[in-house]
Amino acid sequence: MPKRRGCLGCSFPLIIGILVVFLTLFVVAFVSGPLGKSMIGDLGLPSWLSIPQPDPQLPPEVVFHLFGFPITNSIIGAWITIILLVGFSYAVTRRLKLIPGKLQSVLEFALGALLRFCQNVAGEKNGRRFFPVVATIFLFVAFNAWFGLLPGFGSITVTTAEGEAHLIRAANTDINMPLAIALMSFVFVEYFGFKSLGIRYLGKFFNVGQFINSVGKIFKGKVRAGLGGLMTGFIHIFVGLLEGLSELVRIVSFTFRLFGNMTAGEILILIAAFLIPWVFALPFYGLELLVGFVQALIFGGLTLVFLTLAVASHSAEAT
Repeated sequence: MPKRRGCLGCSFPLIIGILVVFLTLFVVAFVSGPLGKSMIGDLGLPSWLSIPQPDPQLPPEVVFHLFGFPITNSIIGAWITIILLVGFSYAVTRRLKLIPGKLQSVLEFALGALLRFCQNVAGEKNGRRFFPVVATIFLFVAFNAWFGLLPGFGSITVTTAEGEAHLIRAANTDINMPLAIALMSFVFVEYFGFKSLGIRYLGKFFNVGQFINSVGKIFKGKVRAGLGGLMTGFIHIFVGLLEGLSELVRIVSFTFRLFGNMTAGEILILIAAFLIPWVFALPFYGLELLVGFVQALIFGGLTLVFLTLAVASHSAEAT
C-alpha cells in the first residue's frame, strides 16, 4: 500500500490552496483596513470590507426594564450562557444510556475530570462536597468567555429608550458579574468553614485566647509569665486580623483578575479586527479560547483551595 504523503493527513496541493486563499484574504484585508490605507493609500475598495472604529464601553448598556429593574446587555449574555448550559445538560441527561453516546461521553468526561481535580486537592470526601460549587463556577466562567466570541456578541444593536445599545455582551467583561461570582465564592468558603468547625471557625479571625490567658496570669501574680505571653497574644490577634483582611481582599483580586483579562482580550480582538479586518483577529480568537479556560481554571481552582483551607482543621481533627 503506497505511503500517504502530506501534512496532518492533507495533501500538499490542498495545503498550498488553503495558504493561497489565506494570503489573498490577508492582503485584501490589509489594504482595506486603516493600517494599509495609511501606508499605501485608499484603493477604493468596497466599504463593507472595512470595520467601523471600535468604541468599547466599560459600563454595561441597559436594554430594557423588567418589573422596574434595568436589564443590561451583560445580563442577557449571562442568561444565554445559563440557558445553553442547562439546556445541554438536560438534553444529555434526560435519557442516560449505559453505553454513552457522543454528547453523554463529552459531558461525563468534563464532569469526571472536574471531580478528579476536586478530589486530588481536597480529598475524597471534601472533593465531592465542593464539586458542585467548583464545577458551577468553572463552567459558568469558561462558557461566558467562550460564548462572548460568537457572532452577535457586541455586534447587534437595538434601539432603547436611552438610544442605541448593544443587545448582547460577554458577561465576564462587566465588572458586576465577576464581582457577583467572587461574592458567591466568598459565601461558600465561609459557609463550609462554619459548617465544618462551627463557632470555632471564628477563632482564626479573633484569636484572643493567648492574650486573655496572659492577662489572667498577671492578675494571679504570675507577672513574668503573663508579660511573656502578652506579646504572643498581640501577635495572634494581629494575625487573625490579617486573616480577616485576606478574606476580603480575595473578593477584590478575584473580581479584577477576571474582569481585567476578559476586557483586555475583548479590546484586543476589536483593535486587531479594525486594523486588518477579518483575518488578523483569527489567531486572537484562539488565544481567547485558551485565556477563557485558564481564567475559569484559576477562579475555580482558587475557590477549591480556599474551601479546603477553610475546613482543614476540621479534617485534621476528624482523622
